[in-house]
Amino acid sequence: MLTKIEEHVCHGGSLVIYEHASEALNCEMKFSVFLPPQVSKGNCPAVMFLSGLTCTHDNFTTKAGAYKKAAELGLIVIAPDTSPRGDDVANDEAYDFGQGAGFYINATQAPWSKHFHMESYIADELFDLVKGQLPIAGERLGIMGHSMGGHGALTLYFKYPEKFASVSAFSPIVAPAEVPWGRKAFKGYLGADEAEWIKHDACALVREAYTEGAPEILIDQGLGDQFLKEQLRPEEFERACKDAGQKLNLRLHEGYDHSYYFIASFIDDHLEHHASLL
Repeated sequence: MLTKIEEHVCHGGSLVIYEHASEALNCEMKFSVFLPPQVSKGNCPAVMFLSGLTCTHDNFTTKAGAYKKAAELGLIVIAPDTSPRGDDVANDEAYDFGQGAGFYINATQAPWSKHFHMESYIADELFDLVKGQLPIAGERLGIMGHSMGGHGALTLYFKYPEKFASVSAFSPIVAPAEVPWGRKAFKGYLGADEAEWIKHDACALVREAYTEGAPEILIDQGLGDQFLKEQLRPEEFERACKDAGQKLNLRLHEGYDHSYYFIASFIDDHLEHHASLL
């Protein structure tokens, strides 16, 4: 059951904030939905945006500037939170672990395994909720994300091709099994067995999951990004896509950093990418 807690007229459509009790995460969760004006005439295609470390559903909703283009394209845009929330949900003092840092995987290690099932939440529970209760056209959604959310978008796209028809990312963590952010999260949530980590690594997944004729993947990366060399490493995903035969449009932008100013600069291209495939 979805409870509407906010609604605002926006670019001729509406921006709605929903709250619901999540069975996957054992807590209350919020997400935003932009409904373009075209929903008054029928169902519309939809894309989901997964945010990065420290973010909630609100960051993309208020900072990305996505809704004017989404209204033009007749595209529904869904923005969930990045982790379970609440006083009884396990947390960590660091910004890159615990609440705000769910990494879109299902934790198997205590105390995280009680609540941190973000993969099941996004790909199963939230997917079914929005498909069942929102005016979404088609059987599949598009999925995109930023940083940790870019990791989530790429990996869930490869894991659930029956649910996600298109994918794009801003500054994604493409090799989490190799970089500090990912290794810390995977060890904490999944344990020390690195064979389990590889199951959630986009570079490994594209080599395993690519199918002939798969649509092009769009990635934008700022060359002024302070996390580029240590945490992001887009060249590794470019190499993996080449090995697999996956078409990739990796666009590198001089001067742009890791912020929402970067996302806002190129979000229209990503929405058009998804609209063309949905």
